[in-house]
Amino acid sequence: MRFRALAADYDGTLAHGGIVAPSTCEALARLKQTGRKVVLVTGRELGDLKSVCRELEIFDRVVAENGAVVHNPADGGVRVLGEPPPPLFVERLAERGIEPLSTGRVIVATKEPHEAAVLDVIRDLGLELRIVFNKGAVMVLPAGISKASGLGVALEELDLAAHEVVGVGDAENDHAFMKSCGCAVAVANALPTLKEEADLVLESSNGAGIVELIRRLIEDEARLVPGRLENPAGASNGEASPAGPGARG
Repeated sequence: MRFRALAADYDGTLAHGGIVAPSTCEALARLKQTGRKVVLVTGRELGDLKSVCRELEIFDRVVAENGAVVHNPADGGVRVLGEPPPPLFVERLAERGIEPLSTGRVIVATKEPHEAAVLDVIRDLGLELRIVFNKGAVMVLPAGISKASGLGVALEELDLAAHEVVGVGDAENDHAFMKSCGCAVAVANALPTLKEEADLVLESSNGAGIVELIRRLIEDEARLVPGRLENPAGASNGEASPAGPGARG
């Protein structure tokens, strides 16, 4: 078994309209029966995610808040990998009338076209924060926090290496974590730039794409990324070692 885990984005990848289809959950269960791990990697806040996804127990780890939080559904454990947003920063955003506006343990999120106002506040307060986009969502995080860094922590906990992981996503904030994986996959509804960088582009969208990917992974893993078969684990094939600690999607 070359690929020992699947790391998947939530909105637009596993889920459509915020909901994971029963057929997608069944496919994830089949994948786990092969001994592989499943990691959810999302920009959503953990509380928000729990309100829409009743199947969190199927995941071995949940990377939430775009890499700032790692959750173990089996024991309820939560690791926070970044500093909380400064209260003054959130107050200034609210004073500017920015809506919607939500705060998690680390992340602050709103929507376009508020990115200019958010950047003004970051600059005015002299904060080391960065803006991440995700199909209309605007997420603010500390420097160094990304889906890739959060996934790295999750993989360390699971005793997995990044080259053993298939990463699948659809949007701007999925670039880094997909690049860190041994195989980068884009669902059919992914942004064109993500498809261009992917090793494999699926024929189906959203959860149906995940079902397609899992079938291929179980039935014919060796042909998933033919161009990389000659590279042994640890060779120069675009892999990245798990990174340490440093909305939606």
